[in-house]
Amino acid sequence: QPIPEELQNGEGFGYVVAFRPFGTTTWIQTVVTSPDTPRYVFRNESILPFSPYEVKVGVYNNKGEGPFSSVATVFSAEEEPSIAPSGVSATSLSSSVIEVSWTAIPWKMSSGRLLGYEVRYWNNGGKEESSNRVKAAGNETSVRITGLKSNLAYYTAVRAYNSAGAGPFSATVNATTKKTRKYLEFKAGRDIMVSLLEEMMHYSSLLPLQVLYRTSSQTDMNVLNTDKTTAELFLQFNEDYIIEVKATTEGGDGTSSDQILIPRLAS
Repeated sequence: QPIPEELQNGEGFGYVVAFRPFGTTTWIQTVVTSPDTPRYVFRNESILPFSPYEVKVGVYNNKGEGPFSSVATVFSAEEEPSIAPSGVSATSLSSSVIEVSWTAIPWKMSSGRLLGYEVRYWNNGGKEESSNRVKAAGNETSVRITGLKSNLAYYTAVRAYNSAGAGPFSATVNATTKKTRKYLEFKAGRDIMVSLLEEMMHYSSLLPLQVLYRTSSQTDMNVLNTDKTTAELFLQFNEDYIIEVKATTEGGDGTSSDQILIPRLAS
């Protein structure tokens, strides 16, 4: 932080920047003559990425040198990852969720700090350039992509990134989301009892489901949460009902099924 003018105590005020590679004993010094300058950049092609340096900053004016700051450790700039993740695979978990996993790239602290991975995905009807992206933290090696369309092939690729930028993408892999099939059963009773089944293959029992329903005259959906693949709704006579189902995960809600219309019954 620049020294306020009232504390400079005279003409010819400036800074002395001293630095040295961490672990060495000889200081390199340079003078910054502008009292308002908040930074100094040292350029040298031989500096390795993310190299630690000890730095201290002193002050001077026409009367002589003032004190130095305490010594701080700073690092030279990082370089972006140079290799792509390997072992990338994609697995369909449901009609709206796929899981992408990969092997962590070997990383040296001398190159910087790995912030995480970026997963790019697009469907077979879209263009790779307009793909969507999700991120995973540096110690994670898988991510779930939710909200996808059923029975559709999705392509994915993974790359690592840090503060300097992103590395190359991995080879592209793909997975096809599962088909969704719907069944309705009607049973007699004083009210209409509807049994609705949303089949999501083997993963259905692992995903909480939401059954959303309303009358055709309503705007807000009623919600029934269940961890089963069936739900019973007691619906009034003389009303049309609209029903849909969607899965919920920690990553967010999945895509809703097609809406099902149950027409009113007079008796």
